[in-house]
Amino acid sequence: MSSTELQDRNVAWFTERPDDSQLSADARHLLESYSRIPADDVVEHVIKVRNQAWTIFPYPCIGQFRFLDMSMKYTKEYPELLERLAKGQRLLDMACCFGQEIRQLVADGAPPENIFGCDLREEYVELGYQLFRDHDRLKSRFLTADIFDESSPLVKLQGTFDVVYTGSFFHLFDYANQVKVSTAVAKLLRPEKGSMILGRQIGAVNAATHDHKTNPTGKMYRHNPGSFQEMWKKIGEDLGVSFSVDATLHELARDHFRFHTDDTRRIHFVIRRE
Repeated sequence: MSSTELQDRNVAWFTERPDDSQLSADARHLLESYSRIPADDVVEHVIKVRNQAWTIFPYPCIGQFRFLDMSMKYTKEYPELLERLAKGQRLLDMACCFGQEIRQLVADGAPPENIFGCDLREEYVELGYQLFRDHDRLKSRFLTADIFDESSPLVKLQGTFDVVYTGSFFHLFDYANQVKVSTAVAKLLRPEKGSMILGRQIGAVNAATHDHKTNPTGKMYRHNPGSFQEMWKKIGEDLGVSFSVDATLHELARDHFRFHTDDTRRIHFVIRRE
């Protein structure tokens, strides 16, 4: 499928303007207080940046403004993350897109120099600076890297992160490539008990492979808690590391079902090195 076809706005996962569920009170507050954008300008500002992002690659999270979900702060681990960062530990937001979760952490008092972001597309990092208007003040470090590239900047950072956050990342791949990419992310963790990976992605009641034309392989493997735990058991065995895995399914907003099957859910997970 050509890039022109992919960028067609006449698809189920493109919304012209954000509704209240897509531009939440949390997102508005962050843009108004952290980014100092006047309240009356927020919607048009978000639309302008989103439309630029759509021409780079039309991910559903871009089309539906889901990059403004600010989901990390609602995990039960969020206070722990803030505490760990305050003590000097390091967090990587893998596939950070615009770095929205990073801005939320910083707005909530986390030391920005202890936070890293990484994305495949440098353009998204630059759009993040535009979205949050903080190019001249944010001290977090952003990397452009392909997780599959053995010569990428991530390789030199293996074993240096206490926490890796992966929001809407692992589900970009079929099962075999999820194993590869999850293994690569696990290698980024500091080799100490308590190092953790947490995040969320599209899952399902019934674990299975589905077609998904915006994913690199054209496929998406949707885990349920059992299949996710089994995959991480295998990854741990291959790495010689023991992981505890907590994974739970959650309902999706109804607009997701315009392009997902009825048993689709969101899976939230926390993986800790033992």
